Amino acid sequence: MNLFVKIISWASSFYLIYCGLLFLLQRHMMFPRYMIDVPPYKSHVAGIERIWLDVGGHKVESWYMPPMVNHRMKPSPVVIFAHGNGEIIDFWPHELQQFNQLGIGTLLVEYPGYGRSKGAPSQKSITETFIKAYDILLARKDIDPSKIILFGRSLGGGAVCALADKRPSAALILMSTFTSARSFASKYLAPSFLVRDPFDNLSVVGTYPGPILVIHGKFDEVIPYSHGNALYKAAMQGKLITYNSGHNDCPPRWDIFWQDMATFLTEWGFISVG
Repeated sequence: MNLFVKIISWASSFYLIYCGLLFLLQRHMMFPRYMIDVPPYKSHVAGIERIWLDVGGHKVESWYMPPMVNHRMKPSPVVIFAHGNGEIIDFWPHELQQFNQLGIGTLLVEYPGYGRSKGAPSQKSITETFIKAYDILLARKDIDPSKIILFGRSLGGGAVCALADKRPSAALILMSTFTSARSFASKYLAPSFLVRDPFDNLSVVGTYPGPILVIHGKFDEVIPYSHGNALYKAAMQGKLITYNSGHNDCPPRWDIFWQDMATFLTEWGFISVG
């Protein structure tokens, strides 16, 4: 009996130490910014505006890409984009400028501590950053405040859902996004209350009044397809697009993705075709 008690005691102690380390190190796992090579700044797209946000005394970078001149409407719809946890805003201008060709402005917002930005990432600091970016964007006369679209990929889905909970928007686009960070706690054999940045996307989606487009790879090995399906089912006005892809190759074909995106944007009156 004494041996059994000792084994239980040692196992409990090791588990508590493990949970303590997991609590302390989880932000290094969720926000692996130190593993990303950061290039020097260069203007990736013609007309791009570099906007610095003051968040808690730290400077955080954002880039605004205006609509193409030949498609420009004033004021114009705008997309606020949030990238994945292993990315920086430098990765996205060339692909996302398709929005600009459709007559929609695009704001790429960096996370604190990522790229050339200062500070440290957390749900709180990221939410504060996106609120600041939103408020600055809203003050522009070339932006239609009734047509602000929030678009997040992977962890970025958590960023835009957190913003959607604080500021009004016209539509929500979630690509390869999880229901909640707490849902992954069991993967690490830890209680969910230890998750410091829960990003409860499912609860935001369930009360969001506007259209929600959910895009997910059927074979996503990082964030299972069941997450995307749950988000779609929770939405009051949801649409689900499924691709035969994993996580990092979603979408597998960008030309098809942009056809699907144009259909969604047209259906809800953000753009007109023809």
